[in-house]
Amino acid sequence: MDFKKTKYGRFMNKRVSSDKRYQPTEYEHAANCATHALWIIPSIVGSSLLYFLSDDQWETITAWIYGFGLSGLFTMSTVFHTVSWKKSHLRTVEQLFHMCDRIVIYYFIAASYAPWLNLRELGPWAWHMRWMVWILACVGTVYVFFFHERYKIVELISYTATAIFPALVILSMHDRDGLFELAVGGVFYSLGMVFFRSDGLIPFAHAIWHVFVAMGAGIHYYAIWRYLYTPETSQMKTSR
Repeated sequence: MDFKKTKYGRFMNKRVSSDKRYQPTEYEHAANCATHALWIIPSIVGSSLLYFLSDDQWETITAWIYGFGLSGLFTMSTVFHTVSWKKSHLRTVEQLFHMCDRIVIYYFIAASYAPWLNLRELGPWAWHMRWMVWILACVGTVYVFFFHERYKIVELISYTATAIFPALVILSMHDRDGLFELAVGGVFYSLGMVFFRSDGLIPFAHAIWHVFVAMGAGIHYYAIWRYLYTPETSQMKTSR
């Protein structure tokens, strides 16, 4: 561990026990802020594009839901990491934003599924999953409220279950367009989770996790834009 401190002192601090929160270095704090702040404006612009491409009220509502989830993720993450970096006597505020940062991930997952559950013809469970995915997000919120940072493995499993369970319905799509992009985006999220738990083992681990999240979100956004909101897709849906 001394070797790590000597070699990576500016870029990584000592790993902490599972019941404590890792304290990033100044460089890691800056990277954590930048890697998600960079995507706030693009996420807002991209969400607005979906809104203007909407052909009916249901598409408009879905664009708003997805847009709030996408931009909310990057915004809350940036706010939390900024407060964490610049804190002085703001321990309570930092803790609050950390909880919000964890909670918004659940709603981002639910919002990411909304376009597929609302706009694509799915199997018989689709209607139930439209509200069940939000119940999962609410359950995650309650968990964070009562058990924040206590059981990190349970937290990781909870995020994974929330992300995978609705996918079982998505696989029932009669129209398979977009399924490849959904799978690729899921792979990026899954690979990023390796870094999510690697603070103190890999320099800039959390910032790398942020990059994987941004890439996964970008691929999923492309699939939603390309297969659910483009004029060509709208014409195909109208002709059916």
